[in-house]
Amino acid sequence: MSSTELPSVPPASVLPEVAAVRVAEGERLRSVELPGITLSIRSRPPAREWLPPALHVHGLGGSSLNWSALMPLLEDVVDSEAVDLPGFGDSPPPDDGDYSLTAHARAVIRYLDAAGRGPVHLFGNSLGGAVVTRVAAVRPDLVRTLTLVSPALPELRVQRTAVPTGLLAVPGVAPLFTRITRGWTAEQRVRGVMALCYGDPARVTPEGFRNAVREMERRMRLPYFWDAMARSTRGLVNAYTLGGQHGLWRQAERVLAPTLLVYGGRDQLVGFRMAQRAARAFRDSRLVTIPDSGHVAMMEHPETVALAFRELLADTTDPGVEGDTGEPGAKSAPGPAADTGADEAVDGGTTAENVRG
Repeated sequence: MSSTELPSVPPASVLPEVAAVRVAEGERLRSVELPGITLSIRSRPPAREWLPPALHVHGLGGSSLNWSALMPLLEDVVDSEAVDLPGFGDSPPPDDGDYSLTAHARAVIRYLDAAGRGPVHLFGNSLGGAVVTRVAAVRPDLVRTLTLVSPALPELRVQRTAVPTGLLAVPGVAPLFTRITRGWTAEQRVRGVMALCYGDPARVTPEGFRNAVREMERRMRLPYFWDAMARSTRGLVNAYTLGGQHGLWRQAERVLAPTLLVYGGRDQLVGFRMAQRAARAFRDSRLVTIPDSGHVAMMEHPETVALAFRELLADTTDPGVEGDTGEPGAKSAPGPAADTGADEAVDGGTTAENVRG
């Protein structure tokens, strides 16, 4: 895609002032500078020291806020962080404008390498599910377990309700949609998103709705919002067309980490019928289906997702093996050395952090 197909995006240093991202009680937000990207990392203190680390990766149009309901339910078993992918949440666009699936996976890998937190319990929803599937396939040394909530893996028959989202990948659609919806209020946009993503939007509390509206208002002031959405959608669609060892289903087959798959029976974006295919593709997997849930089960049914992860953790943790607690000096070897395919090579780099909380 040429650079003229979407509005030009000013560098991060001259972006307009927007409202601060919400930080829930008990959470901490910090920015981490890595080569070519700056990532916003949301965390909350664990119940005790030396718990194994976890990293949560959101879906298309989401942010680290999408994990704020789940993380407190796991604070006694993992040390949770959630990342804003480049161009989403509080993370500015990547310097090179690359929103491909491989670029998002590279951002996650760069952070884990620089932070020295691996191996982690890795979570992903929707686009984030596809991202972390690739991470787990190419860098098994960074992943203890993999939890996928409605992962955006390729489907031959896409649901009709998912087509409008996929159309964002078509050049020219994002600017057109921006013009068509210019008069929509933040409340209208949020209601539309919730109707699409929740099995039962009535589960959202009034406070949750108000918070979502404030976040939508903040995002719509960002000049790169639609650019990040459109290019990330295109990156996901392009990843669907890849064959061979870089195809997402082939990479799912290469994942060594114990994998928890969570699918919602009312998901309008990822077909419920894909649950069984995913269960067959991931070699060490367990499947949890939530009939009343939509696309974001970790937001709509966080207790169910937390319980399923706790069961995974209990069944895969050997108290007699050094390294299960994440204590200093512990040894962990969840898989063989990383795949070093040229297109997925990852640069190292130092970090510079700014903390808010």
